[in-house]
Amino acid sequence: MEIGWFLIGIVAGLALWVYADFMLGRKKHLSNVNRNILPMRDSDLTIFAKGPELFHDLFSEIKKAKQHIHILFYIVQDDKISQEFLSILKEKAQEGVEVRLLVDWVGSGLKRKSIQSLKAAGVEFAFSQTPKFPFLFYSSQVRNHRKITVIDGRISYLGGFNIGKEYYDQDPKLSPWRDYHLKMTGEGVMDLQKEFLEDWRAAAKVNLLHDKAYFPPLEKGSIRQRLVPTEGILLEELISDLITESEKSIFIGTPYFIPSKRIFNLLLDALKKGVAVTILVPHKADHILVKEASHPYLRKLIKEGADVYQYLKGFYHAKVIIIDDQVCDVGTANFDKRSMFLNYELNCLIYDPAFIKKVKHIFTEDILNSQRATLQELNRVNLLLSIKEKAARTISYFL
Repeated sequence: MEIGWFLIGIVAGLALWVYADFMLGRKKHLSNVNRNILPMRDSDLTIFAKGPELFHDLFSEIKKAKQHIHILFYIVQDDKISQEFLSILKEKAQEGVEVRLLVDWVGSGLKRKSIQSLKAAGVEFAFSQTPKFPFLFYSSQVRNHRKITVIDGRISYLGGFNIGKEYYDQDPKLSPWRDYHLKMTGEGVMDLQKEFLEDWRAAAKVNLLHDKAYFPPLEKGSIRQRLVPTEGILLEELISDLITESEKSIFIGTPYFIPSKRIFNLLLDALKKGVAVTILVPHKADHILVKEASHPYLRKLIKEGADVYQYLKGFYHAKVIIIDDQVCDVGTANFDKRSMFLNYELNCLIYDPAFIKKVKHIFTEDILNSQRATLQELNRVNLLLSIKEKAARTISYFL
């Protein structure tokens, strides 16, 4: 009996510590957050939806680099495709090109041997968002989920893909992997360079932001866009503004649909005023409980008239919002609480009708490879599903 109470005391004490750590860590985070408001730019954009096509283009451009290569990924695995990527970086560093690789401390799958090999070849390497005292739990939850590549300050990439076999359609459980990734040239590249160097300064403690060598003159492109970096704040406001401005249609593509209360209510309001809402999510999940966490929201939205589709042809990992065919958001942020309130994310708002039409075409193609979710399916009740949904609701902030 005494042992039982002792264990209860330990669990209660641990729970209290986690709660206090999180709340105080969040308070400190918000007091120091970077609220960058970046300007409108004119750039040229290409969109990739298949991993092999993206990596062929990305690796080709990296190989042609002459001065500097700056890369940030949430995940770099330590598999065959990742080793090909790392080999290219090492070769460029040995040629005398400055190479900097930044990966998330939690997300990265790189082994110590691979990191040592990079450094030996001259690649500058750092982990982003390492946990810090005194708020170990909170800081372990704040991840750098951005994906940025900038080559010679003139060519850049951002979007949903990471580096690993699953993203290259070589994981039997998740292939083919469907995602959206942008290639950018023109004015917007300077903003991506700035964001990488901001993150590099925080992680590597080296400030290169004022070095003009990394910011060459750039010509204007043909597509109006604006980059929006967020750090566990501002993303909810951005999405709220987009939904509030909608008059005709809202299209949302996301692997994890776990909206905040504010966003969810705005979607319900949009449906009530006659806005057509279409949501595309994966049929299969890549993480525990994320699918169950979405069910309560999707049920109500379907009941109120939303069209919800589940992608069948592999795994759907894209992050996109299209409003009235007038503005399109493509980037790294999922439609979930973690992206809104914890992660460092980077999105690109696009205002060019012709390019939005291209994105809409890809989205429509993905709808055709999906099945419509029904209330009958989502209301199918069993004990295990009910337990999973309750568990998911409890920890939805961290999924």
